[in-house]
Amino acid sequence: MLNKKSTVLMGNLLLISILFLIFAPEYTLLHYINALFYITIFYLILFLVMYTIKGGFFDGVTFGFRRFNHVMFNRNDHLEEWRDKPLPSERIGVGLYPIIKVQTIGLILLLSILLIVWFI
Repeated sequence: MLNKKSTVLMGNLLLISILFLIFAPEYTLLHYINALFYITIFYLILFLVMYTIKGGFFDGVTFGFRRFNHVMFNRNDHLEEWRDKPLPSERIGVGLYPIIKVQTIGLILLLSILLIVWFI
């Protein structure tokens, strides 16, 4: 049985093929590469955003804004729940990030192979 990552990759390839069949003016390799590029760039942007958030880039800014909000608008809450709220890097799903990573790498490899075939 296929694991979750390869099942999602096959689903993406099926989605790309359906988009190709519906929207392509001609059924050529170039139009298939274009359809693959659109899905690949979406996954690449999503992966890079998740990578940036997971790395903790926005944690300091988020913590600073929460602290500033607490100091400026003191609501007399003794629990200080702003310290207990999870930071953005803690919110990235453990199961979603590896799937997006594998999808991005797989689609970029497939796109590279098809581009090499197209130019040769």
